[in-house]
Amino acid sequence: MSLTVPKTQYACVFDKPFGPIVYKKTAVPTPKPTEILVHVLYSGVCHTDLHAWRGDWELKTKLPLVGGHEGAGVVVAKGSQVTSFEIGDYAGIKWLNGSCMSCEYCMQGAEPTCPDGDYSGYTHDGTFQEYATADAVQAAHLPKDVKLDAVAPILCAGVTSYKALKTADLRAGQWVAVSGAGGGLGSLAVQYGVAMGLRVLAIDGGDDKAALCKSLGAEAFVDFTKTKDLVKEVQRITNGGPHGVINVSVSEKAINQSTLYVRPLGKVVLVGMPADSKLTCDVLTQVFKCSQIRGSCVGNREDTAEALDFFYRGLVHSPFEVVGLSKLPEVFKLMAENKIVGRYVLDTSK
Repeated sequence: MSLTVPKTQYACVFDKPFGPIVYKKTAVPTPKPTEILVHVLYSGVCHTDLHAWRGDWELKTKLPLVGGHEGAGVVVAKGSQVTSFEIGDYAGIKWLNGSCMSCEYCMQGAEPTCPDGDYSGYTHDGTFQEYATADAVQAAHLPKDVKLDAVAPILCAGVTSYKALKTADLRAGQWVAVSGAGGGLGSLAVQYGVAMGLRVLAIDGGDDKAALCKSLGAEAFVDFTKTKDLVKEVQRITNGGPHGVINVSVSEKAINQSTLYVRPLGKVVLVGMPADSKLTCDVLTQVFKCSQIRGSCVGNREDTAEALDFFYRGLVHSPFEVVGLSKLPEVFKLMAENKIVGRYVLDTSK
């Protein structure tokens, strides 16, 4: 089977942090011997993409850069060493584009911490373009009957929220608080938590996000814009504090509050990374509570397969709206203003 690959494509490109995001014609990349070339039909937009454009983190992006790391599409070409994909297969492109597979972290299945990791939409041109490359080892295999627009957000938001819940190491029936529950990651964390048998307390602001979280199975919702004492309210609802907290918000204050309301022996899982933020907590309190603070960064290949399986079985879905690739600057503006409920997915043909 062969598929025609054009020499040029449309992509969203920026040349410097906060620089104009230009929707323009660019060359279609050529896959390396270990890579596949994917005709990206849909790409989710993640808060990490906004950070990449702003240049928020110490890890510098390549420039110029095509962002994006939630791409779903069809394999149209592959390198000479690739045996795990065939032309015409469906594939997903994730945040972790490739890793060395030989360091101590990769050998433990912790590929996202590989010191030589290559990241889609950050150090490697990503999925805000019609055609993108990915290392065949890390690319996700997708079934032919999957809806590509619906599965795209699972490739990062889904995997990341699922991995964070695994990192919290909770038992069915225990309380988990999701801070930032109405966003792309949070809405999925609520659903994964429910599917794993946890009691979910959602924290976010606004009636629209409250309605969304409750419709997805959250047992309780706390609106931080209306609650006078959030710490006390969370502890009241959960009868002493949640056993775990998944911090997917990009609020330094919210992250610090989570160390106060978490239950003794509880786990605070850090996922969202607001720029220049610090985690500040009272050491005495944390020692006496015997609480734990854990970091969680996306997931490995096993986590990806498991997160996708929940989606295939209809247990989770990402609330999303499809817009054209050329609308990316407008999506970033809404994201920066915290006005997005769920996820935006870009149709690369528009």
